[in-house]
Amino acid sequence: MTPVGMRFTVLQAADDTSGKSLDLHWELLPRCNMKDPLVHIHPHAIETYEVLEGEMEFFVKDKWLLARKGDKLTVPKGVTHAFRNLTEKTVTVYNTHQPAFRMENYFEDVCKVLNKLTGNRTKEFKMNLTSMLYMSVLMNNYRNEIIAKNPPDVAIKILGFVGKLKGISY
Repeated sequence: MTPVGMRFTVLQAADDTSGKSLDLHWELLPRCNMKDPLVHIHPHAIETYEVLEGEMEFFVKDKWLLARKGDKLTVPKGVTHAFRNLTEKTVTVYNTHQPAFRMENYFEDVCKVLNKLTGNRTKEFKMNLTSMLYMSVLMNNYRNEIIAKNPPDVAIKILGFVGKLKGISY
C-alpha cells in the first residue's frame, strides 16, 4: 500500500491474528507528512510504533516528540496523535493496531481515494474541496477505527455528508 509519502507492507493481517492486531512495516519517505499531518485518534484501539531505522517525530496529546532508531511508542485508545518525517532520509517503522478492526481496509481505501484523485498517481495530490469531500467520505466510513482531530471531526462529518449527497464514492 502506498499512501502519499509512505509505503506500508502488511506483515500480519487481521485474519492472521484472529483480529487481535494489524502489524505493518512502514517506509516514511523523506519529509513525509510535513504539511498538515492528520492529527487523529483511534477510539477503540492501541497503536504502537518502533523506529527501526532513522528518526522521526510523533505528535502525542499536545506536543511533538523526537524518536530515533530503537525507540518505541505506545498510543493508548483515544489519545490524539500524528507522525512526520523531518529528515531527508527514509524512516522505517514497525507499527501495530490492537485490535485490528478494519484498519487494513482503511489504508487500502486511502490508496483508492488517492489513486482516484491523482489519476492513478500521475498527478500530484492537492488538498482542495474535491479531495476534502473524498477524504471526508472515507473517514466517515471508518469512525470505529479512526477519527480526525485536526481537521476537526465536525468538519469531517459535514463534508462527508455533503460528499455522499453529491454521490462521491471510491
